[in-house]
Amino acid sequence: MSLPSVNKTESSEYKIKKNVVGKIRELTESFPEKNSAMIPAMHLIQDEFGWLPDQAIRELADILKVAPNKIYGVASFYSMFNLKPVGKYHIQVCRNVSCQLMGAKNVIEHLSKKLNIQPGETTEDNKYSISQVECLGSCGTAPVMMINDKYYENLTEQKVDEIIKTLQ
Repeated sequence: MSLPSVNKTESSEYKIKKNVVGKIRELTESFPEKNSAMIPAMHLIQDEFGWLPDQAIRELADILKVAPNKIYGVASFYSMFNLKPVGKYHIQVCRNVSCQLMGAKNVIEHLSKKLNIQPGETTEDNKYSISQVECLGSCGTAPVMMINDKYYENLTEQKVDEIIKTLQ
C-alpha cells in the first residue's frame, strides 16, 4: 500500500519543526522500542499542522525507523487522525448502531444541508469539515458528534443549529 498523495506540492511547509522533532526523539527514549512512540508522535505532528501531511509521515518514519506505510496504517485506523486538511471546526458525527437508531442520519443530513457540504468535505472558507466516524463511545447519549475535542450529545436538528451558531 502506498501513501496517498494529498498534497498538491511537497515543500518545506510540512517539514516537522525542530522543537517537535526534539519532543519526538525524547518520546522514543521513554519507550523500549522507538515505534512505541508512534501514536503520541502523530499527535504532536497533528497538533502542529492540523493533520498528518505525507511529508511529515515520511519524516516520522525516518525518526522511528519504520516504513511510512506502518504510520499510514495506524493513522487510517484511528478516526482521531486526519490524513487530509480539515476545517477550523472538524465536525465528526458517530454513525455506529446506537447513533443510527437515535437519528444520526438526520443529524448528518441536516449538517450537510446547513453547511452546504457532504461528509468528507470542507467548506470553501475552510471553516467547517464534516466526517462520519465509526464510534465516539457515547452510545447512551446518542446521537453524538464531536467538534474538535468537544462532545455534543442527545442531538436534535435544533441543538445542531444552536451549536453551529455558537461557532460563527
